[in-house]
Amino acid sequence: MHFDNGTRYGFTRLRLHRIGCSRQSLSAESKAYMSTDQILAFAVIAAMMAAFIWDKLRYDVVACSALLCAVAVGIVPFDKAFSGFSDDIVIIVASALIVSSAVARSGIVDTLIKKYFPEMRSKGLQLAFLMIVVAVMSAFIKNIGALAIMMPVAFQFARKSGTPVSFYLMPMAFAALLGGLMTQIGTSPNIDVSRLFDFTPVGLVLTVIGITFLTFGYRLLPVRNQRDTSVEEILEKSAYTAEASIPADSPIKDKSLNDLLKQGDGAVIATTILRGHRRISPFPDVVLKAGDTLLLEGNANDLDRVVTSAKLKLSGKPLTGNGQKQSDVIAVEAVIDNVSILHGLTAKELALSYTRGVNLIAVNRRGQRLNQRLSDLPLMTGDVIVLQGSSKNIGHALKEFDLLPLAQREILLGTRRRAILPLLVLAAAMAAAATGFAPVSVSFFAAAFAMIAIGAIPLTDIYKSVDGPILVMLAALIPVSDTLRTTGASDLIATWLGETAKGMPPFMALGLILLAAMAVTPFLNNAATVLVMGPIAAGFATTLGFKPEAFFMAVAIGAGCDFLTPIGHQCNTLVMGPGGYRFSDYPRLGLPLSLLIVITSIPMLLYVWPAS
Repeated sequence: MHFDNGTRYGFTRLRLHRIGCSRQSLSAESKAYMSTDQILAFAVIAAMMAAFIWDKLRYDVVACSALLCAVAVGIVPFDKAFSGFSDDIVIIVASALIVSSAVARSGIVDTLIKKYFPEMRSKGLQLAFLMIVVAVMSAFIKNIGALAIMMPVAFQFARKSGTPVSFYLMPMAFAALLGGLMTQIGTSPNIDVSRLFDFTPVGLVLTVIGITFLTFGYRLLPVRNQRDTSVEEILEKSAYTAEASIPADSPIKDKSLNDLLKQGDGAVIATTILRGHRRISPFPDVVLKAGDTLLLEGNANDLDRVVTSAKLKLSGKPLTGNGQKQSDVIAVEAVIDNVSILHGLTAKELALSYTRGVNLIAVNRRGQRLNQRLSDLPLMTGDVIVLQGSSKNIGHALKEFDLLPLAQREILLGTRRRAILPLLVLAAAMAAAATGFAPVSVSFFAAAFAMIAIGAIPLTDIYKSVDGPILVMLAALIPVSDTLRTTGASDLIATWLGETAKGMPPFMALGLILLAAMAVTPFLNNAATVLVMGPIAAGFATTLGFKPEAFFMAVAIGAGCDFLTPIGHQCNTLVMGPGGYRFSDYPRLGLPLSLLIVITSIPMLLYVWPAS
């Protein structure tokens, strides 16, 4: 499993010592015999991979089963069984999910898309844009950071185009890996800056060819949803009626109603416009004035986008405490039960804002379109309402009025969010990691904590953002995959490769090294892959009378291009849960891409670094 962009750390160390490595050669008479532990390591990993491909058990169950088997047969010591839970990759993935969720929740992504890319509605164009941005960013910052930044954009594009987000996320993850091949930037202070762009000639070509393939090849992916249809997803389709007024500083003031509704991408309609005591028909060309009140209908998320982008004021009074806006204001959905005292009463009669400290900001009455002010609307049994207030006041109101809260889900409508701060936090984390001020794991963990501290993501939503099964799978797989190293199986593989490559022409030997590096990378970190494969590459390059540079680069590329599994790189892992992917989905797109990379890499490597 990878822990940084491409293979830079291990490759740099290897390159600094390549003269010594190039002198190594493998004895033709050497014989390799497998020990019992090595046989068991190969058997456990082979069985685990077969179970992943079979896809009848959830991936975390498969990983935990493999871990228990490895412990039972003795190839993973008892004291190392749970070492994966403290591994950096688990922290990085969990923190990246929280950071990405906070950025998405801020609303800044939707604002930027509407401002700079309002007409980008073609699925292919959206995908190409996302992959190019991720690849370019990955050349200069950590690729998982670049992916975390752009994932919320992918979710917005998917929502607008009605396309499953699975069509975007895996190609983006692969583009991040390809972009990481273009430069030698990494986390180690041992990086030789003067050779920063050694990777660029080949890496740039591979990135362009890879992105071109992915722009059309995404069709190989099956349609996947994040999970089976849930109560939350059903609720998200419910249409609410919200009452919002136009303040004097609203950017929509003196513009048409159509300009306002464009913010909701056609998913929100206006049922009534109230101007003083006048009721105006909501024609698209009606010019909106400060003080106008609109009754808007749409689901909670779409309403939130319109209200936030136009800076509208929802019904109810500002919720204040000691002269300050409450920092824990939330919005909750609830159903009016048949025993509730709210039946037949209005919010104005109850004086909810003043006596209970909560606002009624939206109502859903199935089968009916509402055209009354919410404060004057008699509530009925079965209405679904959205209440805004502090956690404490909301709890009291639910209990007092015998309301049934719906399944917990994030309701952004009527909640205060910070737009710029999450981006500043993310930028600071990326800068700290890129400059070597702090490791990637520490930088992202600090960013996740900062998102919580500034209120970019509520405490109640933190663990919803973290994909538990993915983290358990990673933690369980780390000690299992490490058995290849601890049992000496990786050395055995290296010996076999060295013996097989003797007598091969340059392009075949180069291809063998590249394929071998791709094959072992899912089970070793990138530095270990380079350090295991590097001496072998140097050894038979010298034995065959070839220059070693192309072979070193083949190892670097192979270790940086795991497109076949979700466990070979944290970028692949990061998108597995949000994209709803299965283990078998990765080779469907990754196998042809891997073959394309191999076919392209060999002539490019021999052209840039001639073997003789």
